[in-house]
Amino acid sequence: MSVRVKVFLLTLLLAAACTPESTGVPPAVARTPDPPAVPVGGAVPPAGWRVVLIAGDNNSPAFDNGVAAMRAKLAARGVRNIRVLTSDPAGNPSLPVASAANVSNALRSPGGEACLAFITSHGDESGFVLRAARGTVSPASLDSALDAGCGARPTVVVVSACHSGVFLTPAMRQPNRIVLAAAAANRSSFGCGTGDQYTYYDQCLLQQFDGAATWRELAQTTRACVENLERSMGVRPPSQPQTYVGAAVADLRLPGR
Repeated sequence: MSVRVKVFLLTLLLAAACTPESTGVPPAVARTPDPPAVPVGGAVPPAGWRVVLIAGDNNSPAFDNGVAAMRAKLAARGVRNIRVLTSDPAGNPSLPVASAANVSNALRSPGGEACLAFITSHGDESGFVLRAARGTVSPASLDSALDAGCGARPTVVVVSACHSGVFLTPAMRQPNRIVLAAAAANRSSFGCGTGDQYTYYDQCLLQQFDGAATWRELAQTTRACVENLERSMGVRPPSQPQTYVGAAVADLRLPGR
């Protein structure tokens, strides 16, 4: 799913100036924010979630389809604070485009008791692609934006792209965060052709969403679904989806569960 683009550092996403689940990555970087306010039982009311959904590239309908389906899932659970950024303004004229400025503003906007960022696009070893910005968003840029907008609140990040395991950096691995990545740092993910409705990872995430209670459970069942789908399709090498679950949000529940 990698794409040849001229890579620019999207500086608009940069700041001015524990029993986690993971695979093969170093421990989290120590920071000193206020302790995250995680409710007893791990449940944040649907109205407490602030959501940003980003489709990064328009050369496959799968990315905007995935965002639209996730929006519908969350809305059905009672989530109302949802910002959607499209990669296809011609096909979605009522939605803002996923430009560097719009992505930065959406991620950095304050509010909510918990944050969810769902990003689906192409990707490479430098980050995920924003077609409108003619470049990629790096792990450091995303970490900075999440710090600004979400702080120590429970934060879930889903990056559905090739090589998205690069987002499991020490800086991203904070105790109040859950990070789901569609592929290992050195692997491609699949299902982003012009004839695909969803990427393989998005398809599995959406299929497993209603049956999961916690984000940890959703990550596990989504990975199993992707592995089965790739085996049935004869995909080699497998994408190897990755997960990090911070100790403070180990039992964080999905909205409405």
